Amino acid sequence: MSALPFLRVAALLLPVTCVQAVTSDDAYLSGYATGVLNHELRLDLPALQVNDGVIILPMQSLAKENQTRAAHILAEIPGIKAVKLSQSADQQPAGSITTTTAAATAVAGSQTSSYSTQTELLPTGILPVGLLFKPLIADPRWAHFSATYRNYQSNNFVGRDTVSVSFGETIPFYRGNLGKSSVQWETGMQAGVFSDFNMDTASHDLVNTDFIASGYGSLRAGQFSLFGRLYHQSSHVGDEFLLSKLNTNFQRVNLSYEGSDLKLSYELPYGVRVYGGGGGIVDKDPSTLKTWSSQYGMEFRSPWLLDFGGMRPIAAVDIKNFQQNNWASDLSARAGVEFNNRQIWGRKLQILAEYYDGYTPIGQFYKDKVQYLGLGAHFHF
Repeated sequence: MSALPFLRVAALLLPVTCVQAVTSDDAYLSGYATGVLNHELRLDLPALQVNDGVIILPMQSLAKENQTRAAHILAEIPGIKAVKLSQSADQQPAGSITTTTAAATAVAGSQTSSYSTQTELLPTGILPVGLLFKPLIADPRWAHFSATYRNYQSNNFVGRDTVSVSFGETIPFYRGNLGKSSVQWETGMQAGVFSDFNMDTASHDLVNTDFIASGYGSLRAGQFSLFGRLYHQSSHVGDEFLLSKLNTNFQRVNLSYEGSDLKLSYELPYGVRVYGGGGGIVDKDPSTLKTWSSQYGMEFRSPWLLDFGGMRPIAAVDIKNFQQNNWASDLSARAGVEFNNRQIWGRKLQILAEYYDGYTPIGQFYKDKVQYLGLGAHFHF
């Protein structure tokens, strides 16, 4: 007998089973967290709202002296991803966290979205979960896992049709609280590898690979977050690409430098976020590289989930200006959906269309202006 019918049934049941497991865990965490507050602070609260491991703590139900302490206690419960302190009285009924349908889960997610700009506390200690400074969606050089097809609108050394892949991560080593306040800090490592392949060649030549490694520190206070790093970047040309350019005017550049930068982010209501900052480089090769740069942008993560698949519409614009290019603007724009109910190792899958216009982010060709359209898959926290 063919196994195909059984596979089809399994494929239909798997999403419901996953949702049931998540909602069951949330129901357990809700009861456990409520009991912990009753035991530790003698607080008699109704069952706390929990969605995908995130606790919503209604501040209007707590005395001022207990608010931050309660959040710190809850953030240390195993299985809790974050604690959000809400000023709103519109808390979802506790019974709704046991809903077992994917559609209802999407609705529950949209109901809690209004808390997205409230004070948020994450678990502390060594190798904690989550990040204080959220990833920059449209930054072409933000370290994460991705694969993107790109079509360049003009001829260039890279090719007209390319595939760009990145491998990287931001890993917090330690996170702590500043005293008894709701301000948190963390330090860790960020590293990424960015490679581009020319799909117009028979062997899909590796054109270039950029390596970026850094140590970083970040801080979060309410809707404000800060990210600073010391980093190294170097650029390396692919062997097949070099061989194909032996009889051309291509000049390889041994691009390498160290630098530092600082970014400040603020989260507005309704899923809007703005950020900006700048930095400089030292120990430059070639030595003619100019020092300073700036970066700023805006992001939108929809507070509402779509009715199917738990998808959240997102969009972002990132702009960089380099002294090297007389402060011309390099524009990167991305838009698409994020799958909130399907996570791999805590990362959310994003499918994003993209547009870029400016000097290329590919290190070896930093003097070239390009324009491209693309479509890719990205994994982010």
